[in-house]
Amino acid sequence: MEKEFKPYIPADKITAEMTPTSIILGVFLAVVFGAANAYLGLKVGLTVSASIPAAVISMTVIRIIMKKDSILESNMVQTIGSAGESLAAGAIFTMPALFIWAKEGVMDKPSLITITVIALAGGLLGVFFMVPLRSVLIVKEHGVLPYPEGTACAEVLLAGEKGGSSAKSVFIGMTIGAVVKFVTDGLCAIRSVVTFKLSSLKTEFSSEIYPALVSVGYICGPRISSYMFAGGILGWFVLIPAIVTFGTDIVIYPATVSVSELYASGGASAIWASYIKYIGAGAVAAAGIISLIKTFPTIIKAFAGSVNGMSKNAGSNTAGDRTNLDLDMRFILISIAVLIILIWALPPIPVTFFGALLIVFFGFFFSAVSSRMVGLVGSSNNPVSGMTIATVLIAAFCLKLTGDNGIHGMQGAIALGSIICIAACMAGDTSQDLKTGYILGATPRKQQIGEIVGTIAAALAIGGVMILLDSAFGFGTDKLSAPQATMMKMIIEGVMDGNLPWALIFIGVFIAVVIELLGISALPVAIGLYLPLELSTPIMLGGLIKYIVEKVNGKQNDDSSKGILFCSGLIAGEGILGVVLAILTVTGVTDKIDISSRVPGGNIVALIVLLAIGASVYLMAGGRSAKAGKSKVDKDAK
Repeated sequence: MEKEFKPYIPADKITAEMTPTSIILGVFLAVVFGAANAYLGLKVGLTVSASIPAAVISMTVIRIIMKKDSILESNMVQTIGSAGESLAAGAIFTMPALFIWAKEGVMDKPSLITITVIALAGGLLGVFFMVPLRSVLIVKEHGVLPYPEGTACAEVLLAGEKGGSSAKSVFIGMTIGAVVKFVTDGLCAIRSVVTFKLSSLKTEFSSEIYPALVSVGYICGPRISSYMFAGGILGWFVLIPAIVTFGTDIVIYPATVSVSELYASGGASAIWASYIKYIGAGAVAAAGIISLIKTFPTIIKAFAGSVNGMSKNAGSNTAGDRTNLDLDMRFILISIAVLIILIWALPPIPVTFFGALLIVFFGFFFSAVSSRMVGLVGSSNNPVSGMTIATVLIAAFCLKLTGDNGIHGMQGAIALGSIICIAACMAGDTSQDLKTGYILGATPRKQQIGEIVGTIAAALAIGGVMILLDSAFGFGTDKLSAPQATMMKMIIEGVMDGNLPWALIFIGVFIAVVIELLGISALPVAIGLYLPLELSTPIMLGGLIKYIVEKVNGKQNDDSSKGILFCSGLIAGEGILGVVLAILTVTGVTDKIDISSRVPGGNIVALIVLLAIGASVYLMAGGRSAKAGKSKVDKDAK
């Protein structure tokens, strides 16, 4: 007989959970990590989990500063706080396309109300769809679905005695990340990109020096980082030299001048902008769909298991069991119905009744899939991008077939994709948080209310953050490339107008197919091909540092290690400062503090800063104790 699971806090014990402190701190972290992840995602196309940093910060405030011994209160803080990161991820993967179309004169710029309503609808649907799935996914399959991030977060909270030193790593990282960002992009005292032209190869090698990119590489690890870097090498050291060498005087669409003229005027970067990004878009789209197809049997099984478990466990909550209380299903069903009606009826969301029905179907389907997939493979490997690509493709085709193929159809396809993408991201985050709460003995109903609070706070903030970042830096530019949203824009335009360079896109498609046939996951390689090399290079540096640290420390660093927390702090610090600089840029302050004309700078200074950032990550991750650790192991072996 299977042993019954006993949570850390027994069901018959009542402790503080949803308090004014946890709500205020959780909302603050939801906004902060949401803004930081929005900036990071718009820059490099990747976001990172905020659960563990939020848990560490909450322990510091509640346990160390306020002297309160309440693990469930700290858990509520990370539950609310992590909602901001997930909502931001779903929003920035799609909605910047509306801003880019506005710059091209296709439509008006989306309003703050439009962004907020879309984000709120998607976020709440994700939380509501997950509520009836909790019993089967979190409780009934406790020994089957590991939920790695949720379990790791519970372990961090249980190891409360490490809260002080762990939090120190986060705050040091935030300080360093903010300082480097201010010196680089605020004062402009250091060049942000290191570039070496390689004339003989007709290309260039480049790297940005931002701490967040090195941190992303460290968190992703050497395998994913090397795949992304391989994609960059393929684009910049194979395809660009081939195009320049063989293209010469040929004019290749979508460029309007010959390849040689294009290269002479803008170098390898111009070739990338005109051709490689389309090849990369085709590769990313194909890789996302391939990942979806590969997991399709699991997806069907996950969906069927979730629905069956939901029906079997309907109404099974035990009134006297605090750890088994969910939000009332009548409230959930009524809320979902009201949201769908509002999505159809509200003018800010350009979705027809047919589009609202698509949201119901795909929203629940992908939310159920996402909730189970993150339990199996973790949030980092959840194929949300593939789900979103498939949704946008299907939505665009369906809207075109129904005659809604103009500007309204394009807006509708993005709105539909945004709501479903945000819902899938939020469902995955909610399931991870509920897993943490299940291990600790939290009250599910209170956590679900916390998710709703975090969703509302993040939705109210994300619109202002996106409008601010677009006004300061511009989406689709070198400073904020918004890679996923740009790709969604290309897909919709291709379906609606048929004016894409299909030859280049299909080259990317078959590159992804070849990579998959070699037994390698094509998605990270395709992302590296799609992004500029200057982004993949520092990510590779971070992955290399992680590889060295694991080698010298015997892979003892896990998600609660100082290295992960320090890198999370670097990302948060740079992201927050990026939002602050956006405010200063819009108000004209950055022009007054720019000292670039008075400070000598070049590749050497920037390269030294990049290496210093890498060294700080290595030291904070425990690299400085490598020799001591090795000698201790040798001594023990003897």
